[in-house]
Amino acid sequence: MRLLLIEDNTELASAISEYFSHIGHPLDWCESAEAAERLLAHQGFDMLILDINLPGKSGFQLLKQLRNQGKEIPVLVLTARAEVDDRVSALDLGADDYMVKPFDFRELAARCRALLRRERGNASNLMVCGNLIYDAASASVTLNDERIDLRAREIQMLELLLNNLDHILTKEQIADRLYRFEEAYTPNAIEQVLTRLRKKLTDSSLKIKTIRGLGYLAHVDD
Repeated sequence: MRLLLIEDNTELASAISEYFSHIGHPLDWCESAEAAERLLAHQGFDMLILDINLPGKSGFQLLKQLRNQGKEIPVLVLTARAEVDDRVSALDLGADDYMVKPFDFRELAARCRALLRRERGNASNLMVCGNLIYDAASASVTLNDERIDLRAREIQMLELLLNNLDHILTKEQIADRLYRFEEAYTPNAIEQVLTRLRKKLTDSSLKIKTIRGLGYLAHVDD
């Protein structure tokens, strides 16, 4: 999952970014609702983590604007405001979840996974594709009941493919979900990740095809 954090506390934002990077999820960060608007106009994200007390436009205003525009991206409000009225306001404006600072990073990550499961219609963190099982909670993969070792980028690629089975993904779409803005990448880097992943999943039910001139397609071979 690729996330956008909207938070004006630099120290907290840096810690959140470091944690999500550690568990293998790219997270971009901006300090204001206005900056978030500019990013969302040109970049896709799987979900937003949104503070309320921001310089300029508030998080409530941004949330209301997004929902009025018909944007259904999951939004988790993360704020120091613990009053019931604030919770009610956020949820009524279209927030999908609400957490109060201070918080546990593990719970924040678990809530993000839960929101994405709900959006995608998944009841469990487990994704089963024949003899291949991916556990989103532990970012672990088993093949024929044996755990296989994947690098962080390979895990991200696998999760992306599993969430887009039987859909062609271009290199640009893959890059949008795997790399943060400050990360440099090349099309060759994406090919290298796919090559390593294919090799490690040779005996699995998940097949990754190259569709010449278009991109890549993953499907389950029964």
